[in-house]
Amino acid sequence: MLGRSLLSLAVLIGLSSPAPAQTASKPLQAIGFLVGTWTGSGKVADTGGTSRGTSTIAPDAGGAVLLRRDHTDLFDANGKPAGDFEQIMLIYPEGGTLHADYSDGEHIIHYTSAVVVAGRSVAFMSATSPSAPTFRLTYDLTDPKTLGVRFEMAPPGQTEFHAIAAGTLNKH
Repeated sequence: MLGRSLLSLAVLIGLSSPAPAQTASKPLQAIGFLVGTWTGSGKVADTGGTSRGTSTIAPDAGGAVLLRRDHTDLFDANGKPAGDFEQIMLIYPEGGTLHADYSDGEHIIHYTSAVVVAGRSVAFMSATSPSAPTFRLTYDLTDPKTLGVRFEMAPPGQTEFHAIAAGTLNKH
């Protein structure tokens, strides 16, 4: 079973509408809707619990990258506090696609590609492997102040994803 922080990864990702800094690359401009401060909540599929927290995403390194910083509070299936954690994710263009590196201090996920619908959605995907799970992290802008988030996993060697966590973020 995945660690508690990995289970609610997708629930609390800080995102918004303003475009990144003027020096940002075109791939980062296409996901400028992610920039900002958001609060979120959602369900953690594997535990039956919930999570909530805050998240920010901001241009960094002169607009060459986006840096996501989150704080997440976890609750068990009965609504009682079950811990908290911090996480970061660096989003950057490389080799004609977007990449991202995620860490919560326990786990690291290298997202090696992304499918982008400019100004609307982005789905990050880790590399597929016969010996390791594949992860997909998707953000869908449903309106200027609401973002749907899904974190999914496909078991090693398989292509069918199942939800680990899903939630909604609301713009501050």
